Amino acid sequence: MGGHEDRVAQFRQLHRDGCFVMPNPWDVGTARFLERLGFPALATTSAGAAWTLGVPEAHLTRDQALDHLRTIAAAVSVPVNADFEGGYAVDPAGVARNVTLAAATGVAGLSIEDSSGDPARPLFDVGLAVERVAAAREAIDASGTGLVLTARSEGFVCGVPDIDETIRRLRAYADAGLPDVDALLHD
Repeated sequence: MGGHEDRVAQFRQLHRDGCFVMPNPWDVGTARFLERLGFPALATTSAGAAWTLGVPEAHLTRDQALDHLRTIAAAVSVPVNADFEGGYAVDPAGVARNVTLAAATGVAGLSIEDSSGDPARPLFDVGLAVERVAAAREAIDASGTGLVLTARSEGFVCGVPDIDETIRRLRAYADAGLPDVDALLHD
């Protein structure tokens, strides 16, 4: 199996090369099966991980999620992107702390969502969401791993299907800490 640095480099190259399919294994068995089918990368699924443990979606603890990421990344030789939900914290400092832990699991990339879990306000305020993305970026940079960071706007998933708001948020996230967009396309 390739080393962590190799998998991060491979993941970045996949992004530079264009579009690729990255399926979501739930467990080691599906991860190894999907790798054998020839997929160049995998992405964990927080819902699938929760269901394999018999808990509802969005109810994994941070430590359960970290164990899942370590297990999947260790089971395959292709890059793994982590569905790290909202970073298992609301405040940016907590997101940074948890992203630092996730960066040590062997994953090649990581995504942070802007959904709040609150049905009355399903998305974090854009200012807070931007701070959370910036904190994740800083934590990845400090880790020295070079992980690819994806900031996800979840409006269409959580009942706020506003394309203009989604685009506004994604632009703000890119400005806040996703130099990967330029780096992936131009390194």
